[in-house]
Amino acid sequence: MARPMAPVGSLLALMALSAPALAAETLDERLAIVTADPLYAHAHWGMLVVDLETGETVYEQNADQLFAPASTTKLFSVAAALDALGADHRFETPLYARGERDDQGTLTGHLILVASGDLTLGGRTDEAGHIAFANSDHTYAGFSPNAELTAPDPLAGLDDLARQAAASGLKRVRGDVLVDDRLFDRAEGTGSGPSLITPILVNDNLIDLTISPGEAGGAADVAWRPQSAAWQVDARVETVAEGGESKVEVQSLGSGRFVVRGQIAAARQPLVRIVEVDDPASFARTLLIEALARQGIVVEASPLAANRPEALPPPMATASVNPESGSAGASPSQDGYAALQQIAVLTSPPFSENARLILKVSHNLHASTLPLLVAAHHGQRTLADGLHRQHDFLKAAGVDVDAISFGGAAGGDRADYVTPRVVVQLLRHMAGRPDFEAYRAALPILGVDGTLSAAAGEDSPARDRVQAKTGTLIWENTMNGRYLLTSKALAGYLTTTSGRRLVLGLYVNNVHLDDTASTARVGRDLGRLCDVFCTAE
Repeated sequence: MARPMAPVGSLLALMALSAPALAAETLDERLAIVTADPLYAHAHWGMLVVDLETGETVYEQNADQLFAPASTTKLFSVAAALDALGADHRFETPLYARGERDDQGTLTGHLILVASGDLTLGGRTDEAGHIAFANSDHTYAGFSPNAELTAPDPLAGLDDLARQAAASGLKRVRGDVLVDDRLFDRAEGTGSGPSLITPILVNDNLIDLTISPGEAGGAADVAWRPQSAAWQVDARVETVAEGGESKVEVQSLGSGRFVVRGQIAAARQPLVRIVEVDDPASFARTLLIEALARQGIVVEASPLAANRPEALPPPMATASVNPESGSAGASPSQDGYAALQQIAVLTSPPFSENARLILKVSHNLHASTLPLLVAAHHGQRTLADGLHRQHDFLKAAGVDVDAISFGGAAGGDRADYVTPRVVVQLLRHMAGRPDFEAYRAALPILGVDGTLSAAAGEDSPARDRVQAKTGTLIWENTMNGRYLLTSKALAGYLTTTSGRRLVLGLYVNNVHLDDTASTARVGRDLGRLCDVFCTAE
């Protein structure tokens, strides 16, 4: 299946300009200064802006025609997951002992980590209990020169489980460590970044490589995380003169072996590159065995071996929610996990934190996982099951589902289409829900954070007045040696300078570009539209 070559929603953040001093007086004339530019000669604009409280239409253009939504698709998938799971939902990931344990703390049998679909597995949780994010996420490091790592240790969750295991008295495992990743069927995500959707995620199932320049003419420093004795990295990166080209490539040779070659300019910020692991369960198994070793627990099985799903007990039954705690996990089957001893459990931050990460940075992998988490919550297993559940939620919410086509949940599938009107319908519905504050707080803020962090200057009237989801989808126009910006989008909430609250869905599809950097130009134009609506009274 073809995949977009650029990130959905965060290749380049939308840039906003201060509203120019215009002689034109009407709203149509002010908007046309942007939309009638020759750049958009072959493009297709769709807009709908309404009053949040009354539903009065402020402006519309092609509001009932279909547009590729790019990452504004995530507004729908996050809303459906909030409805199914709840903003306070917490994932619980248990560690079981299977076998006999003697008085000296030796387990003759296996340790089993049961994946719950926890999207961060403790690897992004900061000291305040929030899920940390960087404005340019590491999952986009394959093409973004500004990708960053978050501060928390990606192995913190596994270390927590290992500490609990040690506190239970476990000293030695005369057997294996297994990862049960059978919560739902694997699938392939849409959009750029890691693609394999699985219930077990450690560091987004990525190995991060950070290349830091040294003195010009010398070697650069290459570090990687998560650290493991299982990886071998052959790195030779040269530091070139300040202002020179930075170009680093990473090649995976399989079996945990990586080759890093290239150059980086002196005085440049560190460059992040990533490698997606091909066997997430074995990846997690290796890292868990090493975490146990750091707590003094000896595992006789090799951390270099592959995970062995055939050695697992019968799978967990359908998912259930603890009505008192709001936590969710799987109910053990009578002849499987019910007979085993749970020696540790990792509890995640509330799901509202996951929603914030997904929408703030446009996290494709996590968004793609949401329908499968919704399906698993209802005892189902497939992406289609989850999308059908999303259909039912949207229909009940009063959204015109017949005007929507979704093949995935992140916005990069060729089947993804919406109208500006259905986006506005969803946003108005969410504004009336008890969990609206969690939903709105998860959106990027123009000029402040996430994919909109660098999107407005201090003099922009719309700065800090727009909370909205961005969208960018671009494909290579190979024949012409150019690019086709399939979609640039912005959808969310805007407060005007007079205090009026608006809901907006802004889309432009099919813009011919000379290079990928030109998406910034289109982003600036969407920012200018926000300035117009912000000051139009």
